[in-house]
Amino acid sequence: MKKKSYGKWLIAFTVILPTFIEIMDTSVVNVSLPHIQGSLSAGVDEVTWVLTSYLVSNAVIIPITGWLSSIFGRKRYLLFSIFLFTLSSIMCGSATSLAMLVIARIFQGIGGGGLQPLSQAILLENFPKEEHGMAMAVFGVGVVFAPILGPVLGGWITDNWTWRWVFYINVPIGILSIVMTYFIIFDPPYIKKILKKIDYWGLTFLALGLGTLQVVLDKGEREDWFNSDFIVILLTISVISLILFVFIELHTDTPVVDLRVFKDGTFTMGNIIMFFVFFTLFGSIVMLPLYLQKLMGYTAFWAGLVLGPGGIASMLIMPVAGALMKRGVKPNRILAVGIAITAYSIYLMSGFNLYADFISIAIPRIIMGFGLGLFFVPLAAATYVNIPKEKMGNATSIFNLLRNLGGSFGVAFSTTILAQRMQYHQSVLVEHINPFSKTFQYYFPKLKYLFSDFNITFYETSKTLKLFYLEVQRQSAMLSYNDVFWIMSVLTILMLPLTFFMKVKNGGGEKNIPIH
Repeated sequence: MKKKSYGKWLIAFTVILPTFIEIMDTSVVNVSLPHIQGSLSAGVDEVTWVLTSYLVSNAVIIPITGWLSSIFGRKRYLLFSIFLFTLSSIMCGSATSLAMLVIARIFQGIGGGGLQPLSQAILLENFPKEEHGMAMAVFGVGVVFAPILGPVLGGWITDNWTWRWVFYINVPIGILSIVMTYFIIFDPPYIKKILKKIDYWGLTFLALGLGTLQVVLDKGEREDWFNSDFIVILLTISVISLILFVFIELHTDTPVVDLRVFKDGTFTMGNIIMFFVFFTLFGSIVMLPLYLQKLMGYTAFWAGLVLGPGGIASMLIMPVAGALMKRGVKPNRILAVGIAITAYSIYLMSGFNLYADFISIAIPRIIMGFGLGLFFVPLAAATYVNIPKEKMGNATSIFNLLRNLGGSFGVAFSTTILAQRMQYHQSVLVEHINPFSKTFQYYFPKLKYLFSDFNITFYETSKTLKLFYLEVQRQSAMLSYNDVFWIMSVLTILMLPLTFFMKVKNGGGEKNIPIH
C-alpha cells in the first residue's frame, strides 16, 4: 500500500480515540463493583481484584512499550494493543465467573498499557516542536477528561442497563480505532522491526517488581500495612526486584527500558514533578467522590456530575495553554501557575462540611480543572524537549509509568491518612460524650424523648446513644477528609519551587535549553 500523508489533526484524533477509552476504563468500572459483586457472588475483597488485575498488568506493559515497538514495529504493536483491548472487553462483558472476569481484565490491561505512550510518541513526532504544547493540550483533554467521564457514564450504564455494558461500549470504538489506525498511521523510517536480544532478566524483575508493588499499594491499607506479613513479603520482593532491574538495565546493551534517558536534566525534572503532583492530585480526586457518596448521600451518578465541570474547565483551558506556549511563553511559568491553582483548589476542599451544597462542592473542582489544564500541557512539552525522536517511545513510556505510579502512591497515602485521622478524631470527640458534659446533659433527654413511644427505657437509651455515636462517626469522618485535603494542598504547593529549575527559553521551539 502506498503511504499517504495525512493531516496531523486526523492523526491526533486517530491515536487519542483508543487512548481515551483505555484511560476511561480505569475509572468506569469503579461504580459497577457492587453490581459485579452481586452478579458473580463475590466477596468485597475478591471483587477488588477486578481493578487490581487491570492496574498490575497495565503497569508492567507501560515501561516496555518503546522496546516492544522497536521489535514488532510501532504500527503493528498499536494495532495489536487495540485489538487485544477490544477482544478482552468482550470477554469481560461475557464473563460468567469472577475468575474469568479477572483473567479478561489482565489481558485488557496488557492491551491498554501500550496505548498511552504510543499515542503520545506519535503525536509529538507528527507535530513540529514549536507546536508540542498544542499537541499535548489535545492529548491532555483525553487524559484528564476520560477518568472524569468514567464514573458518570459507568453509573448511568449500570443503573439503566447492566454492568456488562460498561465493557461492551468499548467494542464499536475499538473497531473504529483499528480501521483508522490501519489506514492512517505509518511507522517513521527510524522505527525498524529489529530482532533484538531479549532482556529476559530485565523483563522478569520489572514485571515482578511492579506487579508486587501495585498489589502492595492496592491492599496495604486493608491489610494494615507493615503489620501484615503478606504486605512485608510483597514489598521486600518488590524493592529487591526493582533494584536488580535498575542494575541490569544500566549494564546491558539491549535494555528493555533505557534508563539512560534520565541523563537529560529536563526529562528527569519533568518526571519528578509529574510523579509528585499526580501523587497529590489522584489522592484528592479519589477522596472527593468518597466524601460525596459516604457522607453527603450522593449517588454514583451525581458524584460523577460533580467531577464533570472540572473536566470541561480543563478542556477549555488546555488549548489556551498550548497557544500561549506557541507564542513564546515559557512552559515553566505556565506550569507554576497551574500548580498554584491546583493547590488552591485542593485547599478549598479542606473547608467542606456536612451542609455543603452542590455548587459549593463543584466550584473547587472547576478551579482544579483550570489548574490541571495549565499543568499537564507545559510539563509534557518541556519534559520531552531534548529527547530525540528515535527515543521518544521509550521516554513516553517512562513518563506515563511514573504518572501512574504517582497516582497509585497518592491513593494509598490518602486512604491511609483518612483511616488514621478518623480514629484520632473519633477518640477526641467521644471524650465529650459522657454524663458530665453539659452539652450531653442538654441534648440526651431531648433525643431520648423522640423514642418515648416505645415505652421501653433500655431501648430508648440505647437508641439515643447509637444516634450520638453515628453523629460522632460522621463528624470525625468529615474532619478526616478535611485533613487529607489540607495535607494534599500543602504537598502540591511544595512542588512549585521545582518549576524554577526548568530553564526553558521559550514555549516549546527548537531553541529550548535543558535544566542547568
